[in-house]
Amino acid sequence: MLVRDYNGEGDWSVTAVQARYRRYCAALGLDTPCALQPLTHSDARGTWISPIMHPIIEGIATGDPACAMIGVEFIEQDQSFPFGLILKSRTARALRRADLPETLQTRIRRRVAAMLAAGYTPREFKEYARLLRKIGFDEQWPAMAAAPPLGHAHAMRHYAYFRGVQERSPAFAAAARRAQRSHRQAE
Repeated sequence: MLVRDYNGEGDWSVTAVQARYRRYCAALGLDTPCALQPLTHSDARGTWISPIMHPIIEGIATGDPACAMIGVEFIEQDQSFPFGLILKSRTARALRRADLPETLQTRIRRRVAAMLAAGYTPREFKEYARLLRKIGFDEQWPAMAAAPPLGHAHAMRHYAYFRGVQERSPAFAAAARRAQRSHRQAE
């Protein structure tokens, strides 16, 4: 009988993700962790096991901080996964709606800035950019501006997006006015 397991191996197998989830729940003091079980479908042709990330994404949407930690780990991965584009995009959208602690926000900022600097902008990067815009990237912008991904046309589109966000921010406008005043005074 055919068995198709659409979960990763190693750290992203069902048992590894479940164990990590239990460990995070214990560390965070969560009393009622959600049951992380992938959906399965069986018929005469075989059995299909859906990715464990589906219940993780649902957990992020309901405000589960342990699921949010696993979600951030997931978007930090460069390896490919079955349905990776869809899962990583949905994870980023769920994280965008979640109330994230500063430690997770910092990890997201660093990940997205490093991806942009390397010119690595897969299709799900659009959702990563929206997530970064929502959580803010002001302190990360000087490093991003110092190393634009020249030679990567798609990455430069995202860079232009971030630059536009920065230029429209009140902090950027105030700094630009101060720079103009000091330039006029120097003349």
